[in-house]
Amino acid sequence: QVQLVESGGGLVQAGGSLRLSCAASGRTHSPMAWFRQAPGKEREFVAAISWSGANILYSDSVKGRFTISRDNAKTSVSLQMNSLKPEDTAVYFCAAHPRNKYDDINYLHWGQGTQVTVSS
Repeated sequence: QVQLVESGGGLVQAGGSLRLSCAASGRTHSPMAWFRQAPGKEREFVAAISWSGANILYSDSVKGRFTISRDNAKTSVSLQMNSLKPEDTAVYFCAAHPRNKYDDINYLHWGQGTQVTVSS
């Protein structure tokens, strides 16, 4: 079993930065990803990182602004978000154990989510 706990969300002005963290316990030998869901919209892929950290994937909407990383012990994954925009406002979810491709929503394990609000 895998447990994922996100932290680091909050309110920030446009152009600001936030860093999200996802603490993983249990069977953590897995690629991990961040998704987000804005009100009234479907959950969408943000970024993913392989177990080794050698393979990283970003959505076009965050490429160049967000950076995903994982610690050496492979028990946590972070998402550094810079140059935030109001359209980045969403609940951000951590996910582990993809069933398909990294950017496919079909992951086995999910965290409870953390709210990110970017004011204009």
